[in-house]
Amino acid sequence: MAPIVATPISESSDFTDFVVTKGNGVKGLSEMGLKTIPRQYIQPLEERVSVKNIMILESIPIIDMSNWDEPKVSESICDAAEKWGFFQIINHGGPTEVLENVKDATHRFFNLPAEEKRKFSKENSPSNNVRFGTSFRPEAENSLEWKDYLSLFYVSEDEASALWPHVCK
Repeated sequence: MAPIVATPISESSDFTDFVVTKGNGVKGLSEMGLKTIPRQYIQPLEERVSVKNIMILESIPIIDMSNWDEPKVSESICDAAEKWGFFQIINHGGPTEVLENVKDATHRFFNLPAEEKRKFSKENSPSNNVRFGTSFRPEAENSLEWKDYLSLFYVSEDEASALWPHVCK
C-alpha cells in the first residue's frame, strides 16, 4: 500500500471555510481532482483501526422485522448497535419505491450548488430537524471524517413541506 501523503490545500482556516462554512463538503473536495488526501482527513496512527481487531468470520447483523413487536427484535437492535454500530433490516414492510425515492432525493440534494446546501447547515437550518454537514464537529475533531450527511427528521407534513429542501419533498 502506498503511503498517504497530506496535501496542503491551504491554511486550516481556509480549508474549513471551503468544506464547512461555504458548504462544499467532501463532495466539493472530491470534485477538485486532488492527488493526495488533505492532512485534515488523515487519521492519527494511534486512532486507526487495527487489522488484528477485524472479525473475519462474522457478518453484519441482519435483523428480521417481520415480528417487530417481539422483545428479541429490540434486543437484537441494541446488541447490533452496541457491537457493530450498524445493521441490516429485512422484512420491514417498506415499499422498494419509497426507498428508491429517498435515494433519488438524496442524490438531488447533494447535486445542489454549495450555497443551496449551506442553507441547511447547523448554523443556517430553519429547523433542528433538518441538517446538512460534513463530520459532526469539524471545529473540534483531530481528523475529519470523509463524509457529508443530510439528516431529515419527519415530524409532520406541515414541517416537511415548509422546511425540508425543495428537492427532498
